[in-house]
This record gives sequence, C-alpha cells and structure tokens, in this order.
Amino acid sequence: MSPLLDLELLILLAAVNGAPIIAAWLLGRHLALPLDGGRVLADGRPVLGPTKTWRGIFAALLVGTALAPVLGLGTLQGMSIAALSMTGDLASSFVKRRLGTPPSGRFMLLDQLPEALLPLLLLHHGLDLGWPDMLAIGLGFLFLDLALSRLLFRLRIRQRPY
Repeated sequence: MSPLLDLELLILLAAVNGAPIIAAWLLGRHLALPLDGGRVLADGRPVLGPTKTWRGIFAALLVGTALAPVLGLGTLQGMSIAALSMTGDLASSFVKRRLGTPPSGRFMLLDQLPEALLPLLLLHHGLDLGWPDMLAIGLGFLFLDLALSRLLFRLRIRQRPY
C-alpha cells in the first residue's frame, strides 16, 4: 500500500471527473454534442441523456493524459484511467436512465463509485494496487466528489450541488 500513489490516483480521478463540468462551464453549450445523439430506447428514456457529451469525454481524456505525468504516472496510464473512469460514468448514466432517474438527477453511490472503481479494478495490477488501496481511493473519491460538487455549486460552476 502506497499512500502517495493512492493520493495521486485520487487527485487524478477527481480532475478527470471534474473536467467535463469545467468544460461545460467554460464553453456553455458550444461543442456539447450528446454521445447518444439524442436517441431514446424502447422504454421511452434516453440512452444516456443530453449531459453526456463528446466534449466531456475529450476534456476528461485530455486532463487525464496531461495530469498523469505531473503526478508521477505515465501518460498512457492517465489516458487509460480517464477512459475507464468515463466508461464507468457512462454505465452509471445508462443504469440511471433505465431506473427513471432524469439526466443530472442524483443517485448516491451510483454517481460516484463506477467512475472511481472501474479504472482501479481493471488497472490494479499495473498500478500495484491492493484491495485496501482500492477501497481507500474509492471512499476518498466518494467524499471528495460530494465536497467538490457542493463547492463548484457555490462558485456557480455547477448547476446542482450534486
């Protein structure tokens, strides 16, 4: 267990997941092309919803790739962590839509854990992470995400406090 690596991964995950929010704040609706193209499934609900955009994915990949070397990780690790984190986020959005949760609606744990745990679980060998590391980073991300969401809301960067 390496507390420094855990902290570096926690910072990277927070930055990657915050990148789409910051991009939306900076760019408004510019370049906000929905990943699902506005498609609706047979259940009458969107595949992902309008807030899951190509711009957000590119922002997360850019931040992950650029920040990883600053934190002592490889660029490929940063890109992989960003891609897997966004995959976890998209999977949770897909499930939330199926459960009837509106886009940008709150669903505690499902909003935080997939985007933190998917990259950790799939990359734990290459990062030399054990279960205690993954648990610590996952819980750390949960609390950091909740705190940062409220802060970004107060700063009027985020539209909702979650």
